[in-house]
This record gives sequence, C-alpha cells and structure tokens, in this order.
Amino acid sequence: ALPFRALNLWLLGYPEAAQADIDDAVKEAREIGQVANLMLALGISNYTHVVCGNAVAADALADELAALADEKGALLRKAEGVFQKGCALALTGKDAEAVQVITSGITAWRATGATCWTPLHMSFLANVYARLGQFDEARHCIGEAMVASEATGESWCDAEIQRIAGDIVVLSGEPDMAKAEAHFERALTVARGQQAKSFELRAASALARLWRDRSKRAEARDLLAPVYGWFTEGFHTVDLRDAKKLLEELDA
Repeated sequence: ALPFRALNLWLLGYPEAAQADIDDAVKEAREIGQVANLMLALGISNYTHVVCGNAVAADALADELAALADEKGALLRKAEGVFQKGCALALTGKDAEAVQVITSGITAWRATGATCWTPLHMSFLANVYARLGQFDEARHCIGEAMVASEATGESWCDAEIQRIAGDIVVLSGEPDMAKAEAHFERALTVARGQQAKSFELRAASALARLWRDRSKRAEARDLLAPVYGWFTEGFHTVDLRDAKKLLEELDA
C-alpha cells in the first residue's frame, strides 16, 4: 500500500512525505524477502520518481526491477522496468534513446494484456516526441492518452495530459496559441478539482510562461505566485525550482 500512497502524496503536493513512503516501502519489501512483493514495491514506487522528475532514483529502481524481473521471468514487471528506464533517459535529456526504450517497454507491457497506466505511458511518450520535434507522433500519443483515460476511467493524470497537449501546441509553433491556452486552463481546472497540487503547479507554470511571452507578466505572476506559495516542502524538486525561477523572472 505504501507505494500507492506515495504517488497520491506527491499528487497532493507533499513530495517529501511521498519519498518517505517510497523509502519505507522498498525497505520493508526487502526485509520481507518475497520477490513478487519487492518487484511491486520497486515498480509502483518508481512511478512517483518518474512523474516527480527524480532521474537518478528512477534509473536505479528501473535497473533493479528489470534485472530482478528478468531473472524471475516476470514479464509484466520487466516491461514496467523497461518503460521506467526509458523515462529516466528522458529525464536526463537523452530523448532519442528514450523514445526507443519507452516504446519497447509499452509494447512489452501491452503484450501481457495489461491496460492500466496507459494514460501515463502515452502522455510521457508524447512529451518526449514533442521535445524531439516529432509533432505528428506527439499528437497521436497524447490523443491515445486521452482516449485511454476516457475509456478506462483512469483519470488521475488528466491534468498532465492536458498540460502536455498544450506544450505540444507551443513547441510545434502552431499560430493559434489560444489552443495551447485552452489546454493549460483545462489542466488547471482538472488539477484543482482533483486537489492535485503538483499538477496544478505545472499547469500554472506552463500558462504563466505563455502569458509572459504574450506580455501579460502581471497576470502570469498573479496566477503562479499563490500556487507556489501553497507548498511547504519539496523545494529541491525540479517543478518547485523551475516555478521559483519563473517567479523571480516575472518579479524582475
């Protein structure tokens, strides 16, 4: 249960509490010494590292999970480890290699018959494709993420899906920035409705950057400042560092 609570704590805006649960989960699973339990602890815990942007931790857990799953012939957990390894590559900027590894992981995951995590899988892949400038592939993947969320009800990362959809519009240079703005505003609405503060911060940061670039600096600051100001921990994380930097720029 601890790895699942960790993910929810991160979503709610408590990254340090989430990390404490991850540490406890993996420690207890090692002490129990039951392989299936350890693989679950590693795999589910690592989704929090992936969404939080903890590249080093994600890489380490992915390697351990994939090796252990390979040894035991656990195909689903091996696929999970491969996908997460690809995410770790993306988090360190190795996007071309990341696409190949993530795609391999998703293919292996689907071959087991599993459908859970698909919205996250496809939205993460869409983001990497967009950074590579492969916008047709990015749009296809984010569309698949939306369809999967609607079809299965696995809606916990809907705000992130909408934010990434907006980023694709921005990165592709589409002339209609109102489309990106609509995606970011939808991401904010969903995140607030779910009390997903971490996703709200990302959405607010994305919309604030868009407004900054459209000479709406005051509006951008008024949007982002209270969201950032809500947080009481995790100021070392990528999202909070980036938000602080953006606020300092807007204040200058």
